[in-house]
Amino acid sequence: MALIVQKYGGSSVADAEKIKNVARRIVRTKEAGNQVVVVVSAMADTTDELVKLAYQVAEHPHTRELDVLLSTGEVVSSTLLAMALHSMGHPAISLSGAQAGIRTDAAFSKARITDIDPKRVAKEMEKGNIVIVAGFQGITEDMDITTLGRGGSDTTAVALAAGLKAKACERYTDVDGIYTSDPRLLPEARKLTEISYEEMLEMVTYGFKAIHPRAVELGELFSVPILVASSFNDNPGTLIHKEVSMEVRNKVRGIAHDPDVAKITVVGVPDQPGIAAAIFVPLAEAGISIDTIVQNASIENITDLTFTVAKSQLKGAMAVVEPISGSIGARECVSDSKLGKVSIIGTGMQYAPGYAARMFDTLKKENINIQLIATSEIRITCIIDEARIKDAVRALHRAFELETED
Repeated sequence: MALIVQKYGGSSVADAEKIKNVARRIVRTKEAGNQVVVVVSAMADTTDELVKLAYQVAEHPHTRELDVLLSTGEVVSSTLLAMALHSMGHPAISLSGAQAGIRTDAAFSKARITDIDPKRVAKEMEKGNIVIVAGFQGITEDMDITTLGRGGSDTTAVALAAGLKAKACERYTDVDGIYTSDPRLLPEARKLTEISYEEMLEMVTYGFKAIHPRAVELGELFSVPILVASSFNDNPGTLIHKEVSMEVRNKVRGIAHDPDVAKITVVGVPDQPGIAAAIFVPLAEAGISIDTIVQNASIENITDLTFTVAKSQLKGAMAVVEPISGSIGARECVSDSKLGKVSIIGTGMQYAPGYAARMFDTLKKENINIQLIATSEIRITCIIDEARIKDAVRALHRAFELETED
């Protein structure tokens, strides 16, 4: 008898009929001879509505109380799903994150899982219950409820699968797998049957929204295979796992894009030790995440330093950097918020030459200017004009023949 952890997103449990549909899927899995633990998100839009309500009663909601409030969304969907299963004649029990043994640090709204103690989950399974766990939440050593941040239910599911030594974690949502590009942007994008943890992590970090990056990291760390599929049909999904063949014909597996890019350039910076620290340490202390960093070659001990941030953090970043730029003797500090990034991703790229050249040549033929370039062993990212993202994705998808089966 295999143990499977299933996770259902907010769109899958958006209303009563969809909750009953999920219950029927769970019953089929159970009747196939499997033990089932289910993790659920809040019903669609519930979290946003709770956040809105919080800000209606308080200009600056207390972070602890906000986490307690937001955790109720998943409790609602988990209890309703347990009720639906009971009505179908299948014993089920709903558990909060705390009851399921999800231990976290005390970073409210963005807590990290520190430990999993699934004794209660195992005990309920021994009784024959289908266990429904409220995702997105945990509890601290001081018994305070925390939330894991957006996408945290994915992390809950994979962490539970690891803690329970489950055969797999199945993530069900409103898309039926991982595609070579966003099918909403590019209808000819092709669904992948499998993808490696490493490739998936790069794809979700650089624009894909199919699964939370922390869930992929946990899957890789504990070797938990993750299936991404739709809860609205029975189409085969995409398996995220370790053993992906390296001998595929096409070494590029996907094209990721992200329109949420802003650029800051500190112009005329003295090229001397400590300058980078003077800029980036205060940014880190202000909680601003930096993505790409490029420093030009020094001419007469003067250089330009450019970096990118999310558009939502541009105003805060400029507030930090502008005073610093004056104090370190820079000429000026300028920004551009109308940018995006496009990336080609594939583990096979590290073993074969020519991929960067083909990417750059493709963008040149489309008359798309590259402002910044960043790379890893399996990824090449170009920062471009936001208005040209769709053109770039379409051209690169065609240039690397991703519409063709490997």
